[in-house]
Amino acid sequence: MSLQYVVDGYNVIRHASFYPSKKIRDPKYSLVEYIKNNRLCGSLKNKVIIVFDGFPDAGYSREHICGFEIRFSRETNADDVIKKMLEKELNPRNTLVVSDDREIKFFIRSLGAKPVSVEEFLRKSEGKGIGRGKDKNENIKIDLNYTQVHDIDEELKKLWLR
Repeated sequence: MSLQYVVDGYNVIRHASFYPSKKIRDPKYSLVEYIKNNRLCGSLKNKVIIVFDGFPDAGYSREHICGFEIRFSRETNADDVIKKMLEKELNPRNTLVVSDDREIKFFIRSLGAKPVSVEEFLRKSEGKGIGRGKDKNENIKIDLNYTQVHDIDEELKKLWLR
């Protein structure tokens, strides 16, 4: 049984751990190449859908690049497109959604799909893989991305700065 990966494209492109190819000018194409070259979605049998906010660039006519399906949200946002996709999915348990948006993560879990943070997804390119949170010494290592650090800071401000 193959998996389906749904990637919030701009969440990944704008993440500090993503390093686009200098050879490819368009970050969307660079993301596709990065995922493909680092095999971030595992087997080639796994379906990969990358969702971008907004409209495609002028002259853009391809919906598939390197075997990946590319979707644009057009009048809505990528989160809404992802939600609608998952609601229509017959077996959402086989779907992994890559996003750092808290609201979409809660929604994904409620349907039985697996949310994956951008940091965790990109860590696969370093050989650490999804779901592994330990370093070489087998000590628990906590990696926080910018969004998580910001959320913790805001929560602490509410507690301490009354």
